[in-house]
Amino acid sequence: MLLWHLTPDTPRSPRHPSRGEKVHLQIGTYPIEPGQSVWVKYQVERADDVLRRERTEAAWLFNQGNNSYWSAQLGPFDERDRLTYQIVGSVSGEEIKGATFELAVGPKLYLALLWHQHQPVYKDRSGKRKKGTYRFPWVRLHAIRDYYAMAALVAEHPEVHLTINLTPSLLWQIEDYVARGATDRALDFTLKPSHRLTEAEKTDILEQFFEAHWHRQIYPYPRYNALFQQRVRGKSFSNQDLDDLKMWFHLAWFAPEFQKGEVKMPDGATASVRRFLEKGSGFAPAEIEQMVEEQYKIMRNIIPIHRILQERGQIEVSTTPFYHPILPLLYDTDQATIDREGSERPPRFSYPEDAQEQVRRAVAFYRERFGRSPRGMWPAEGAVSSAVISFFQQAGLSWIASDQGVLERSGRWGYRVDDPNVLCQPYRVGEQGRPIALFFREPGLSGQIGFHYHDAPDPEEAAADFIRGIKARFAHRVDDPQNRVLSVILDGENAWSAYPEAARPFLHALYRRLGSDPEIRTVTFSEYLQGNSGRQIPPHPVPSLTQVYDLFCGSWIDEIGSRSGVDLGTWIGEPEENRAWALLGEARRELTRSRATPASHPAAFDALYAAEGSDWFWWYGDDQGSERDEAFDDLFRIHLKGIYRGLGKTVPRVFSRHIVPHTVVWSFERPAPVIQPSDRLAIQTHCRGVITWRIDGEGPLQEREVKQIGGVMAGIRRYRTTLGPFPSTARAVNFIFRCTEPDCQGEQICCKGPPQMVRIEAP
Repeated sequence: MLLWHLTPDTPRSPRHPSRGEKVHLQIGTYPIEPGQSVWVKYQVERADDVLRRERTEAAWLFNQGNNSYWSAQLGPFDERDRLTYQIVGSVSGEEIKGATFELAVGPKLYLALLWHQHQPVYKDRSGKRKKGTYRFPWVRLHAIRDYYAMAALVAEHPEVHLTINLTPSLLWQIEDYVARGATDRALDFTLKPSHRLTEAEKTDILEQFFEAHWHRQIYPYPRYNALFQQRVRGKSFSNQDLDDLKMWFHLAWFAPEFQKGEVKMPDGATASVRRFLEKGSGFAPAEIEQMVEEQYKIMRNIIPIHRILQERGQIEVSTTPFYHPILPLLYDTDQATIDREGSERPPRFSYPEDAQEQVRRAVAFYRERFGRSPRGMWPAEGAVSSAVISFFQQAGLSWIASDQGVLERSGRWGYRVDDPNVLCQPYRVGEQGRPIALFFREPGLSGQIGFHYHDAPDPEEAAADFIRGIKARFAHRVDDPQNRVLSVILDGENAWSAYPEAARPFLHALYRRLGSDPEIRTVTFSEYLQGNSGRQIPPHPVPSLTQVYDLFCGSWIDEIGSRSGVDLGTWIGEPEENRAWALLGEARRELTRSRATPASHPAAFDALYAAEGSDWFWWYGDDQGSERDEAFDDLFRIHLKGIYRGLGKTVPRVFSRHIVPHTVVWSFERPAPVIQPSDRLAIQTHCRGVITWRIDGEGPLQEREVKQIGGVMAGIRRYRTTLGPFPSTARAVNFIFRCTEPDCQGEQICCKGPPQMVRIEAP
């Protein structure tokens, strides 16, 4: 009698059992003989060292050819049980012992989830004043909705461990608000009494203070919605209307936790705006000041809550090179991977010392705020190359992360990232010195959260779908569960504008399911590497990891319009991007010619490093866009001018010339009545939809979808389509916008608005 098990025709299901699961065994015997029997002898070693021995009979299933097939069921078992079992058969009174098998009961897959939070430096550092130096309020607004609350939210689910990436440029700006008295123009307008506002300032408020997701942040609040309709219809605003608008612009941005209740902060303060939402309208200037003070309470506690949760071991705080630069491009733009037709490289920019300094400064900044060195780093945009790995090693980091597209294009023949056993593991990098671990993110699951689940009618079902995706594509397909980790890395702030209640129902549902599912165990990246005996996570020392060879030079993104595969073309190769690199190179060479150093001219080098940030290059060119390309162009060149001012030199006129062409932005809250003949017309909305348009009211009708702009870098979610340039004979653009949001009732201004016309001036 021959016995066999764990072959294609005699599987074990599940192959790797988790807590509470029964184990189904199929067994084969040969030949078919009367009087046969099969059983399984097994012993279970419990976590408390109790040893249990048992036997279970196998049931005959069917005969096929000369073989018989049998089935046995074991379990269920508890977490950390170790099972040893042997297949035994008997025929004609003779006992035949088969092979012995072992298995451990535990999760089928580790999940390393990372929320990335970042803002570029919006500050105009060209002057000495503190007030109003921030061009945009996004750092402050995301602080009151996302940066504190995302950490506090996971604290409510202690069984969930994850990583939060906070960039130094973001934290520096938060500190600038709370410790150095900096403000943004929107905050200054908010605090200035309405009766003292100039007409220009009132216009700015009306243009800026409806910058929110219409369906999630304006329509749900009756007073805010009424003010929005008032603005769209061109009606005047009283001082009381302006006070209410100031209040509601901010109230709509506060996290639901602050809107609905009182939140006790690490420093002992309590933050809440519930009383203002309950009042609804008729706000006094003193109440506006009180609302702003609630913002500062929150901002003061962002670093403390992350530090507390990290010390508790529930989260890991990782970092990014200081100003979020694309390190391989700082190292050498001639080595950039660009493959879009028509792309060209700019004049060479190669300053490895700048790349190294961006990493070094990030580590030093982190150490000062968190009382320890960071263990991990998310390089800006996941951009890596073999040339920059040594900078992470020299900084003492244990791990970095990139995208599966980089792994797919690494090595001589590439890696099969569609195999979960290939993707779901960190690799060792670093030819010399102490190696570090490199994790590769899976993009599909993060895309579901970032771009799809906000439309789900049931957040519980959306969370369940996320878990099902992990299991079907990864957890149930890996061969070695104790050594397999899935990395999901995504934006942790901008997506929430499109979700009901800033995604709180979805996130709570997701964390509840992740925390209770026996098949998935959440980990921080360092926890996976170092192990955690209290959570039954074995260590995975970096030297024991598989080495990745010929690391590809790429990022998480495949440039729009380029050949398939991740690259660096989003930040280099188009005319606008290349001009920006040329200007950056000229300013950098001026530092070299002046023999300046970071020690001798710190302000000049601070301006340089800020200008090296990836965000400016992201927004240049046609492959990405924002709602304010011209403003970001100004900020980039302000940083470049700061290099010369830091050197005490006159700024060359070339740095005052715009890089981007002029585009007039039309929106419902800020309609543009007229454009110049050479202008382009960008129609911008806060919800998805379709533009139907024609020239001069009589040309052929054309239809175009308004598409989301800004990607993960946008301050808030917006949609835009750009029309033009127009024929020299054109005198007007006529269009209608139709909203396609799934929950739109067709009653709001975006659906009921009349046909629009923008006049084109004669040449």
